[in-house]
Amino acid sequence: MSAPSVKLRRLELSRAASDPSVAAEVGALLRRGAVPDRRVREGARAILASVKAGGDAAVREANCRFGGGRADGSLLVSKAEMEAARDALPRRIRAGLEQMIENIRRFAETERPETRTTTIVPGVEIERRWVPLARVGVYAPGGSAAYPSSLLMGVVPAKVAGVGAIVVASPADAEGGLSPTLLGAGGLVGVDVFIVAGGAQAVGALAYGLPEAGVAPVDRIVGPGNSWVTAAKLEVFGECGIDLPAGPSEVMVVADGSADPVHVAADLLSQAEHGPDSPALLVTWDAAFAATVERELARQLETATRREILARSLAKGGLVVLAPNRDAALDFVNGYAPEHLSVVVEEVEEAVARLRNAGSLFVGPYAPESAGDYASGANHVLPTGGLARSCGALATDDYGKFIQVQRITREGLATIRDAVESIAEAEGLIAHKRAVEVRFEEIES
Repeated sequence: MSAPSVKLRRLELSRAASDPSVAAEVGALLRRGAVPDRRVREGARAILASVKAGGDAAVREANCRFGGGRADGSLLVSKAEMEAARDALPRRIRAGLEQMIENIRRFAETERPETRTTTIVPGVEIERRWVPLARVGVYAPGGSAAYPSSLLMGVVPAKVAGVGAIVVASPADAEGGLSPTLLGAGGLVGVDVFIVAGGAQAVGALAYGLPEAGVAPVDRIVGPGNSWVTAAKLEVFGECGIDLPAGPSEVMVVADGSADPVHVAADLLSQAEHGPDSPALLVTWDAAFAATVERELARQLETATRREILARSLAKGGLVVLAPNRDAALDFVNGYAPEHLSVVVEEVEEAVARLRNAGSLFVGPYAPESAGDYASGANHVLPTGGLARSCGALATDDYGKFIQVQRITREGLATIRDAVESIAEAEGLIAHKRAVEVRFEEIES
Protein backbone atom coordinates (compact mmCIF):
# COMPACT_ATOMS: atom_id res chain seq x y z
CA MET A 1 0.00 0.00 0.00
CA SER A 2 1.47 3.35 -1.05
CA ALA A 3 2.01 6.09 1.49
CA PRO A 4 -0.59 8.88 1.61
CA SER A 5 0.54 12.09 -0.03
CA VAL A 6 1.52 15.19 1.87
CA LYS A 7 -0.94 17.90 0.88
CA LEU A 8 0.86 21.19 0.51
CA ARG A 9 -1.00 24.43 0.14
CA ARG A 10 -1.61 25.30 -3.49
CA LEU A 11 -1.50 28.63 -5.24
CA GLU A 12 -2.89 28.69 -8.79
CA LEU A 13 -1.42 31.66 -10.59
CA SER A 14 -4.07 31.53 -13.32
CA ARG A 15 -6.69 32.58 -10.74
CA ALA A 16 -4.86 35.77 -9.71
CA ALA A 17 -6.54 37.85 -12.42
CA SER A 18 -10.07 36.96 -11.28
CA ASP A 19 -9.73 36.23 -7.57
CA PRO A 20 -8.61 39.14 -5.35
CA SER A 21 -7.60 36.78 -2.52
CA VAL A 22 -5.24 34.87 -4.82
CA ALA A 23 -3.83 38.13 -6.19
CA ALA A 24 -3.25 39.31 -2.60
CA GLU A 25 -1.44 36.08 -1.71
CA VAL A 26 0.78 36.37 -4.76
CA GLY A 27 1.55 39.98 -3.86
CA ALA A 28 2.40 39.06 -0.28
CA LEU A 29 4.82 36.37 -1.47
CA LEU A 30 6.56 38.66 -3.92
CA ARG A 31 6.95 41.48 -1.35
CA ARG A 32 7.44 39.42 1.79
CA GLY A 33 10.64 41.17 2.97
CA ALA A 34 13.51 39.98 5.16
CA VAL A 35 13.20 42.55 7.94
CA PRO A 36 11.90 41.27 11.32
CA ASP A 37 8.71 42.66 12.79
CA ARG A 38 8.56 45.81 14.87
CA ARG A 39 8.63 44.06 18.26
CA VAL A 40 11.85 42.21 17.46
CA ARG A 41 13.43 45.43 16.16
CA GLU A 42 12.50 47.23 19.39
CA GLY A 43 13.79 44.38 21.55
CA ALA A 44 17.07 44.22 19.67
CA ARG A 45 17.44 48.00 19.95
CA ALA A 46 17.10 47.81 23.74
CA ILE A 47 19.70 45.06 24.02
CA LEU A 48 22.12 46.97 21.83
CA ALA A 49 21.72 50.14 23.89
CA SER A 50 22.53 48.12 27.00
CA VAL A 51 25.65 46.60 25.40
CA LYS A 52 26.83 49.96 24.09
CA ALA A 53 26.56 51.46 27.57
CA GLY A 54 27.57 48.48 29.67
CA GLY A 55 30.16 46.66 27.58
CA ASP A 56 31.31 43.20 28.67
CA ALA A 57 29.04 43.04 31.71
CA ALA A 58 25.97 43.82 29.61
CA VAL A 59 26.84 41.05 27.15
CA ARG A 60 27.18 38.58 30.03
CA GLU A 61 23.87 39.71 31.48
CA ALA A 62 22.12 39.30 28.10
CA ASN A 63 23.67 35.85 27.70
CA CYS A 64 22.26 34.85 31.09
CA ARG A 65 18.86 36.31 30.29
CA PHE A 66 18.41 35.16 26.71
CA GLY A 67 20.88 32.25 26.46
CA GLY A 68 24.07 31.76 24.52
CA GLY A 69 26.69 32.19 27.24
CA ARG A 70 29.26 29.74 28.53
CA ALA A 71 28.65 28.01 31.83
CA ASP A 72 31.47 29.95 33.51
CA GLY A 73 30.38 33.30 32.06
CA SER A 74 33.58 33.82 30.05
CA LEU A 75 33.14 35.68 26.79
CA LEU A 76 36.22 34.65 24.85
CA VAL A 77 37.60 31.38 23.51
CA SER A 78 41.39 31.29 23.43
CA LYS A 79 43.35 30.42 20.32
CA ALA A 80 44.82 27.50 22.23
CA GLU A 81 41.32 26.10 22.81
CA MET A 82 40.45 26.44 19.11
CA GLU A 83 43.73 24.78 18.12
CA ALA A 84 43.12 21.93 20.56
CA ALA A 85 39.64 21.44 19.09
CA ARG A 86 41.17 21.46 15.62
CA ASP A 87 43.66 18.76 16.55
CA ALA A 88 40.89 16.65 18.13
CA LEU A 89 38.61 16.68 15.09
CA PRO A 90 37.68 13.21 13.84
CA ARG A 91 39.63 12.45 10.67
CA ARG A 92 36.59 12.32 8.36
CA ILE A 93 35.13 15.60 9.66
CA ARG A 94 38.49 17.36 9.43
CA ALA A 95 38.94 16.13 5.85
CA GLY A 96 35.47 17.44 4.97
CA LEU A 97 36.15 20.83 6.54
CA GLU A 98 39.51 21.09 4.79
CA GLN A 99 37.97 20.30 1.40
CA MET A 100 35.29 22.87 2.09
CA ILE A 101 37.91 25.49 3.01
CA GLU A 102 39.89 24.80 -0.14
CA ASN A 103 36.85 25.01 -2.42
CA ILE A 104 35.58 28.21 -0.83
CA ARG A 105 39.05 29.72 -1.09
CA ARG A 106 39.40 28.72 -4.74
CA PHE A 107 36.14 30.45 -5.70
CA ALA A 108 36.73 33.46 -3.41
CA GLU A 109 40.08 34.14 -5.09
CA THR A 110 38.27 34.65 -8.41
CA GLU A 111 36.17 37.37 -6.74
CA ARG A 112 39.06 39.50 -5.48
CA PRO A 113 38.55 43.02 -6.89
CA GLU A 114 41.23 44.84 -8.85
CA THR A 115 42.50 48.38 -8.56
CA ARG A 116 41.98 50.26 -11.82
CA THR A 117 43.08 53.68 -13.09
CA THR A 118 41.24 55.68 -15.77
CA THR A 119 42.39 58.80 -17.60
CA ILE A 120 39.31 60.98 -18.06
CA VAL A 121 41.12 63.67 -20.08
CA PRO A 122 44.83 64.43 -20.18
CA GLY A 123 45.77 65.60 -16.70
CA VAL A 124 42.71 64.12 -14.95
CA GLU A 125 43.35 60.61 -13.67
CA ILE A 126 41.12 58.62 -11.32
CA GLU A 127 42.28 55.53 -9.49
CA ARG A 128 39.67 53.17 -8.02
CA ARG A 129 41.74 51.50 -5.35
CA TRP A 130 40.43 48.40 -3.55
CA VAL A 131 41.43 48.17 0.11
CA PRO A 132 40.60 45.28 2.49
CA LEU A 133 38.90 46.15 5.78
CA ALA A 134 40.92 46.28 8.99
CA ARG A 135 38.47 44.30 11.18
CA VAL A 136 35.50 42.11 10.26
CA GLY A 137 32.98 40.38 12.53
CA VAL A 138 31.52 37.04 11.47
CA TYR A 139 28.34 35.79 13.13
CA ALA A 140 28.12 31.99 13.06
CA PRO A 141 24.92 30.29 14.29
CA GLY A 142 25.65 28.10 17.30
CA GLY A 143 23.88 26.77 20.35
CA SER A 144 21.66 23.78 19.64
CA ALA A 145 22.16 24.27 15.87
CA ALA A 146 25.85 25.05 15.46
CA TYR A 147 26.97 25.62 11.88
CA PRO A 148 30.73 25.37 11.34
CA SER A 149 29.94 25.72 7.64
CA SER A 150 28.69 29.27 8.22
CA LEU A 151 31.85 30.11 10.15
CA LEU A 152 33.94 29.00 7.17
CA MET A 153 31.71 30.83 4.67
CA GLY A 154 32.32 34.03 6.61
CA VAL A 155 36.00 33.63 7.48
CA VAL A 156 37.60 32.13 4.35
CA PRO A 157 36.69 35.02 1.97
CA ALA A 158 37.89 37.45 4.65
CA LYS A 159 41.25 35.70 4.63
CA VAL A 160 41.37 35.82 0.82
CA ALA A 161 40.51 39.53 0.89
CA GLY A 162 43.37 40.27 3.29
CA VAL A 163 41.29 41.47 6.26
CA GLY A 164 43.53 42.47 9.15
CA ALA A 165 41.64 40.82 12.02
CA ILE A 166 38.65 38.45 12.03
CA VAL A 167 36.33 38.28 15.05
CA VAL A 168 33.79 35.46 15.24
CA ALA A 169 30.73 35.53 17.50
CA SER A 170 28.68 32.41 18.18
CA PRO A 171 26.47 31.29 21.09
CA ALA A 172 26.94 28.33 23.41
CA ASP A 173 24.19 25.73 23.84
CA ALA A 174 21.68 25.52 26.68
CA GLU A 175 24.26 23.82 28.91
CA GLY A 176 26.88 26.45 28.19
CA GLY A 177 28.93 24.25 25.87
CA LEU A 178 30.36 24.99 22.45
CA SER A 179 30.34 22.70 19.44
CA PRO A 180 33.77 21.02 19.14
CA THR A 181 33.39 21.03 15.36
CA LEU A 182 32.65 24.76 15.33
CA LEU A 183 35.70 25.45 17.50
CA GLY A 184 37.80 23.12 15.37
CA ALA A 185 36.74 24.97 12.23
CA GLY A 186 37.84 28.22 13.89
CA GLY A 187 41.20 26.64 14.63
CA LEU A 188 41.59 25.43 11.04
CA VAL A 189 41.15 28.91 9.55
CA GLY A 190 42.97 30.89 12.24
CA VAL A 191 40.18 33.00 13.76
CA ASP A 192 41.75 35.89 15.68
CA VAL A 193 39.05 36.42 18.33
CA PHE A 194 36.11 34.17 19.24
CA ILE A 195 33.29 35.78 21.27
CA VAL A 196 30.77 33.49 22.97
CA ALA A 197 27.43 35.26 22.63
CA GLY A 198 24.29 34.97 20.55
CA GLY A 199 21.52 37.11 19.15
CA ALA A 200 21.48 40.87 19.48
CA GLN A 201 24.11 40.93 22.24
CA ALA A 202 26.57 39.17 19.93
CA VAL A 203 26.02 41.79 17.25
CA GLY A 204 26.48 44.47 19.90
CA ALA A 205 29.76 42.91 21.04
CA LEU A 206 31.00 42.96 17.44
CA ALA A 207 29.80 46.49 16.69
CA TYR A 208 30.86 48.15 19.97
CA GLY A 209 33.65 45.85 21.10
CA LEU A 210 34.38 44.40 24.53
CA PRO A 211 36.40 47.08 26.35
CA GLU A 212 37.17 44.97 29.40
CA ALA A 213 38.46 42.09 27.28
CA GLY A 214 40.38 44.42 24.95
CA VAL A 215 38.34 43.56 21.86
CA ALA A 216 37.95 46.54 19.51
CA PRO A 217 34.82 47.17 17.40
CA VAL A 218 34.72 45.72 13.89
CA ASP A 219 34.24 47.64 10.65
CA ARG A 220 31.64 45.29 9.15
CA ILE A 221 29.49 42.39 10.36
CA VAL A 222 28.67 39.46 8.07
CA GLY A 223 26.92 36.14 8.47
CA PRO A 224 23.45 34.63 8.81
CA GLY A 225 21.34 34.46 11.96
CA ASN A 226 17.85 34.44 13.38
CA SER A 227 15.44 37.38 13.44
CA TRP A 228 17.21 38.92 16.48
CA VAL A 229 20.57 38.84 14.72
CA THR A 230 19.02 40.33 11.59
CA ALA A 231 17.26 43.07 13.56
CA ALA A 232 20.45 43.92 15.46
CA LYS A 233 22.50 44.13 12.27
CA LEU A 234 20.01 46.60 10.85
CA GLU A 235 20.17 48.67 14.04
CA VAL A 236 23.99 48.98 14.08
CA PHE A 237 24.21 49.78 10.38
CA GLY A 238 25.62 53.28 10.21
CA GLU A 239 27.95 52.71 13.14
CA CYS A 240 29.50 49.80 11.28
CA GLY A 241 28.79 48.11 7.96
CA ILE A 242 26.78 44.93 7.43
CA ASP A 243 26.50 42.47 4.57
CA LEU A 244 22.71 42.10 4.26
CA PRO A 245 19.72 41.46 6.55
CA ALA A 246 19.25 37.75 5.77
CA GLY A 247 16.13 36.14 7.23
CA PRO A 248 15.01 32.50 7.48
CA SER A 249 16.36 30.11 4.85
CA GLU A 250 14.27 29.63 1.69
CA VAL A 251 14.18 27.00 -1.02
CA MET A 252 12.34 27.01 -4.32
CA VAL A 253 12.38 24.22 -6.88
CA VAL A 254 11.12 24.97 -10.38
CA ALA A 255 10.53 21.66 -12.10
CA ASP A 256 8.53 19.95 -14.81
CA GLY A 257 7.67 16.33 -15.57
CA SER A 258 11.24 15.61 -16.66
CA ALA A 259 12.47 15.98 -13.07
CA ASP A 260 12.86 13.08 -10.66
CA PRO A 261 10.24 13.52 -7.91
CA VAL A 262 12.55 11.72 -5.46
CA HIS A 263 15.19 14.40 -5.95
CA VAL A 264 12.69 17.25 -5.80
CA ALA A 265 11.14 15.98 -2.56
CA ALA A 266 14.58 15.54 -1.01
CA ASP A 267 15.56 19.10 -1.95
CA LEU A 268 12.40 20.53 -0.43
CA LEU A 269 12.97 18.59 2.79
CA SER A 270 16.65 19.52 3.03
CA GLN A 271 15.87 23.20 3.42
CA ALA A 272 12.61 22.72 5.34
CA GLU A 273 14.86 21.10 7.95
CA HIS A 274 15.92 24.59 9.05
CA GLY A 275 12.56 25.03 10.76
CA PRO A 276 8.93 26.15 10.38
CA ASP A 277 9.95 29.67 9.31
CA SER A 278 11.78 28.35 6.24
CA PRO A 279 9.58 28.38 3.12
CA ALA A 280 9.80 25.41 0.74
CA LEU A 281 8.15 26.06 -2.63
CA LEU A 282 7.63 23.88 -5.68
CA VAL A 283 6.88 25.87 -8.83
CA THR A 284 5.57 23.82 -11.74
CA TRP A 285 3.04 23.88 -14.57
CA ASP A 286 2.39 20.13 -14.26
CA ALA A 287 -0.31 19.36 -11.67
CA ALA A 288 0.23 15.60 -11.96
CA PHE A 289 3.93 16.03 -11.23
CA ALA A 290 3.12 18.12 -8.14
CA ALA A 291 0.90 15.33 -6.82
CA THR A 292 3.71 12.83 -7.41
CA VAL A 293 6.11 15.01 -5.43
CA GLU A 294 3.61 15.19 -2.56
CA ARG A 295 3.40 11.39 -2.44
CA GLU A 296 7.18 11.21 -2.43
CA LEU A 297 7.40 13.73 0.41
CA ALA A 298 5.13 11.48 2.48
CA ARG A 299 7.27 8.43 1.69
CA GLN A 300 10.52 10.16 2.67
CA LEU A 301 8.97 11.63 5.81
CA GLU A 302 8.13 8.16 7.09
CA THR A 303 11.81 7.37 7.65
CA ALA A 304 13.21 10.89 8.15
CA THR A 305 15.36 11.39 11.26
CA ARG A 306 13.87 14.82 11.98
CA ARG A 307 10.35 13.94 10.90
CA GLU A 308 8.49 16.21 13.34
CA ILE A 309 10.47 19.32 12.40
CA LEU A 310 10.07 18.56 8.70
CA ALA A 311 6.33 17.95 8.98
CA ARG A 312 5.84 21.24 10.86
CA SER A 313 7.92 23.12 8.32
CA LEU A 314 5.96 21.73 5.37
CA ALA A 315 2.63 22.42 7.09
CA LYS A 316 3.58 26.07 7.65
CA GLY A 317 5.91 26.94 4.77
CA GLY A 318 5.32 24.27 2.13
CA LEU A 319 3.63 25.53 -1.03
CA VAL A 320 2.93 24.33 -4.56
CA VAL A 321 2.76 27.22 -7.02
CA LEU A 322 0.89 25.92 -10.06
CA ALA A 323 1.57 28.07 -13.10
CA PRO A 324 -0.46 27.95 -16.32
CA ASN A 325 2.72 27.52 -18.38
CA ARG A 326 6.51 27.64 -18.32
CA ASP A 327 6.75 31.38 -19.02
CA ALA A 328 4.41 32.25 -16.15
CA ALA A 329 6.38 29.97 -13.83
CA LEU A 330 9.69 31.63 -14.64
CA ASP A 331 8.14 35.09 -14.27
CA PHE A 332 6.90 34.12 -10.80
CA VAL A 333 10.36 32.83 -9.84
CA ASN A 334 11.95 36.14 -10.84
CA GLY A 335 9.33 38.04 -8.89
CA TYR A 336 9.77 35.91 -5.77
CA ALA A 337 13.61 36.08 -5.90
CA PRO A 338 14.34 33.01 -3.75
CA GLU A 339 17.46 32.43 -1.69
CA HIS A 340 18.07 28.91 -3.05
CA LEU A 341 16.67 28.01 -6.47
CA SER A 342 16.84 24.52 -7.95
CA VAL A 343 16.12 24.38 -11.70
CA VAL A 344 15.23 20.95 -13.09
CA VAL A 345 13.38 21.43 -16.38
CA GLU A 346 13.76 20.57 -20.02
CA GLU A 347 15.91 23.06 -21.96
CA VAL A 348 17.39 23.97 -18.61
CA GLU A 349 20.01 26.45 -19.83
CA GLU A 350 17.38 28.49 -21.65
CA ALA A 351 15.47 28.71 -18.38
CA VAL A 352 18.61 29.60 -16.41
CA ALA A 353 19.37 32.41 -18.85
CA ARG A 354 15.95 33.93 -18.07
CA LEU A 355 16.30 33.66 -14.29
CA ARG A 356 17.85 36.87 -12.98
CA ASN A 357 16.68 36.99 -9.35
CA ALA A 358 17.99 34.32 -6.99
CA GLY A 359 20.67 34.07 -4.34
CA SER A 360 22.15 30.89 -5.77
CA LEU A 361 20.95 28.67 -8.63
CA PHE A 362 21.37 24.89 -8.64
CA VAL A 363 21.10 23.58 -12.17
CA GLY A 364 20.10 20.06 -13.17
CA PRO A 365 19.34 16.79 -11.36
CA TYR A 366 22.73 16.44 -9.65
CA ALA A 367 22.96 19.89 -8.05
CA PRO A 368 21.26 19.65 -4.64
CA GLU A 369 21.18 22.78 -2.51
CA SER A 370 23.13 20.99 0.19
CA ALA A 371 26.15 20.81 -2.15
CA GLY A 372 26.26 24.59 -2.08
CA ASP A 373 25.69 24.65 1.67
CA TYR A 374 28.94 22.80 2.22
CA ALA A 375 31.42 21.90 -0.44
CA SER A 376 30.83 23.26 -3.95
CA GLY A 377 32.86 26.38 -3.12
CA ALA A 378 30.02 28.88 -3.61
CA ASN A 379 29.09 30.94 -0.58
CA HIS A 380 25.95 29.94 1.30
CA VAL A 381 25.35 33.33 2.94
CA LEU A 382 22.61 34.51 0.59
CA PRO A 383 19.89 37.17 0.34
CA THR A 384 16.42 36.17 1.55
CA GLY A 385 13.00 37.78 1.70
CA GLY A 386 13.16 38.92 -1.93
CA LEU A 387 16.44 40.79 -1.49
CA ALA A 388 17.91 38.68 -4.29
CA ARG A 389 16.30 41.27 -6.57
CA SER A 390 19.03 43.68 -5.52
CA CYS A 391 21.68 41.72 -3.58
CA GLY A 392 23.98 38.81 -4.27
CA ALA A 393 25.78 36.18 -2.24
CA LEU A 394 28.43 37.09 0.32
CA ALA A 395 31.68 37.50 -1.61
CA THR A 396 35.28 38.58 -1.31
CA ASP A 397 34.50 42.17 -2.27
CA ASP A 398 32.22 42.47 0.80
CA TYR A 399 35.40 42.47 2.91
CA GLY A 400 36.86 45.63 1.47
CA LYS A 401 36.03 48.96 -0.09
CA PHE A 402 37.01 51.12 -3.02
CA ILE A 403 38.78 54.44 -2.48
CA GLN A 404 38.69 57.02 -5.26
CA VAL A 405 42.08 58.64 -5.79
CA GLN A 406 41.95 61.72 -8.04
CA ARG A 407 45.17 63.07 -9.57
CA ILE A 408 44.69 66.37 -11.40
CA THR A 409 47.36 68.53 -12.99
CA ARG A 410 47.08 72.25 -13.78
CA GLU A 411 46.48 71.38 -17.41
CA GLY A 412 43.83 68.85 -16.45
CA LEU A 413 42.03 71.32 -14.19
CA ALA A 414 42.06 73.88 -17.00
CA THR A 415 40.25 71.37 -19.22
CA ILE A 416 37.35 70.99 -16.80
CA ARG A 417 37.50 74.52 -15.30
CA ASP A 418 34.53 76.01 -17.15
CA ALA A 419 32.31 73.06 -16.28
CA VAL A 420 33.17 73.26 -12.59
CA GLU A 421 32.79 77.03 -12.34
CA SER A 422 29.55 77.29 -14.30
CA ILE A 423 27.76 74.47 -12.47
CA ALA A 424 28.99 75.69 -9.07
CA GLU A 425 27.67 79.16 -9.85
CA ALA A 426 24.34 77.71 -11.01
CA GLU A 427 24.02 75.90 -7.69
CA GLY A 428 24.88 79.05 -5.75
CA LEU A 429 28.09 77.55 -4.35
CA ILE A 430 30.43 80.43 -5.09
CA ALA A 431 33.18 79.21 -2.74
CA HIS A 432 33.33 76.05 -4.83
CA LYS A 433 33.86 78.20 -7.91
CA ARG A 434 36.53 80.29 -6.17
CA ALA A 435 38.47 77.16 -5.19
CA VAL A 436 39.13 76.70 -8.91
CA GLU A 437 39.56 80.36 -9.85
CA VAL A 438 42.30 81.07 -7.29
CA ARG A 439 44.49 78.39 -8.82
CA PHE A 440 44.68 80.35 -12.07
CA GLU A 441 44.74 83.96 -10.85
CA GLU A 442 48.51 84.19 -10.47
CA ILE A 443 49.03 82.66 -13.87
CA GLU A 444 46.50 84.95 -15.53
CA SER A 445 47.86 88.09 -13.84
